[in-house]
Amino acid sequence: MGLSQLPDELLLTLTDAWPCREQQLRPLSALLHPTRPSPSTIVAYGPHATGKSSIVNAYLEAEGLKHAIIPCRECVTGRHLLERTVAAVHSATQADVSDETNGYTGRCENISALAVHLQRLLGKQDKFILVLDGIDRQREASPTLLPALARLGEMIPGLTTLLVVQHPLPRFLHQTGVPHVHFPPYTRNQSIHIVSRKPADIFLESPPEELDYDEEVHDEDKAWLWPRFCAAVWDSLAQNAARDLLAFRDVCHKLWRPFVAPIVKGDFGTRDFSRLLVAQRRLFQDESVLLDSIISQPTVTPQVKHQGHELPYYAKWLLVAAYLASFNPAKLDALYFMKSTERKRRKKGGGTARSGGGRPSQNRKIPRHLLAASAFTLDRVLSILHAILPHDLRSTIDVYTQIATLTGLRLLVRSSGIGSGDPLEPGGKWKTGPAVSWEYAQSLARSLDFGLLDYVAE
Repeated sequence: MGLSQLPDELLLTLTDAWPCREQQLRPLSALLHPTRPSPSTIVAYGPHATGKSSIVNAYLEAEGLKHAIIPCRECVTGRHLLERTVAAVHSATQADVSDETNGYTGRCENISALAVHLQRLLGKQDKFILVLDGIDRQREASPTLLPALARLGEMIPGLTTLLVVQHPLPRFLHQTGVPHVHFPPYTRNQSIHIVSRKPADIFLESPPEELDYDEEVHDEDKAWLWPRFCAAVWDSLAQNAARDLLAFRDVCHKLWRPFVAPIVKGDFGTRDFSRLLVAQRRLFQDESVLLDSIISQPTVTPQVKHQGHELPYYAKWLLVAAYLASFNPAKLDALYFMKSTERKRRKKGGGTARSGGGRPSQNRKIPRHLLAASAFTLDRVLSILHAILPHDLRSTIDVYTQIATLTGLRLLVRSSGIGSGDPLEPGGKWKTGPAVSWEYAQSLARSLDFGLLDYVAE
């Protein structure tokens, strides 16, 4: 299977629209060639904002292949996903047929019914591409959903299932020999090149005619200044803070108008980048630009400064996880932190909604947050951290550095244990410091928009 199966004109068009992705377009063209057999399952994987969905859609549209794209994040349940798949395939196959405009009864409750529907709809199709975009983020997905969807092409001739995922687990399809197309994160040079393709304007209004500054000179100046500005933003902020290409582009556009304000006033020339960078260095030191907010910052700063420590983002989550590990019994971790576990419903006055009998309890228990903190292992608090985080833990974050920070502030203290000699030994025991009270843990949880009460044992 060669790498030159994509026509040069089509390749140039797609690479111009999606730069720095030629290495991914060529495998896609080899696997999804219109006149050659395609595998039953293909996996396109990579982090967020790497062009997976857009490039797959652009290639299928350019080649004219019949396809259906299912945005799995919009499907609430597994049945919703199956019925939406049937409806999308029916719409794609009947797009060129004017006779059959009747509504298709796409009642589909399981994978077997989906296979029957697809066999009926795709019986006369030579090749059809079913794209399941974000299938790894599907809500209420059973463990056998992905392997079953990956085997649809083995039962239906001419069907190719393309799974678009972010971070596939090893053998997540329970079969081998499935071709994978990797979309790696954009490098520094690639990110700067992509964002620099559309430079922002320096002057929003045309300068006076007596300055002899026309649109052509303006285009040259902004094409010269914008890439250098993007490189400075990447080196100062985006390299460590912006998570992807979209965040990097947003930061560049947020800082651009304040950065070129001295040029608009006439204090600097359009080519005085070095002097301008020194004068505006405060813009590249303020990380508040990385936060999206609809509330404008107050112009007058308060006179009284807040006395206390502002912990980093992941250190706050780690301290909340440590508090839950200290004041929750280890035997209840499966109840509170496993996503597949049905939690007991709380009711006012204590107890649960399923507890029988109307007699009041004779034993009054002391609330756990009034007791002393219990010791926990490092493995347990890391497991709780992964369970309560609203997103995946970034690979660039060093959790042990965050633990060292909390230890230095005496918010985490070492306890006795097998590994008490080395603080990072798996057998070492830890517990929260005396300063981590119930009120402090609640304030941390509120700053993270995390419902702490839902995870604290009664």
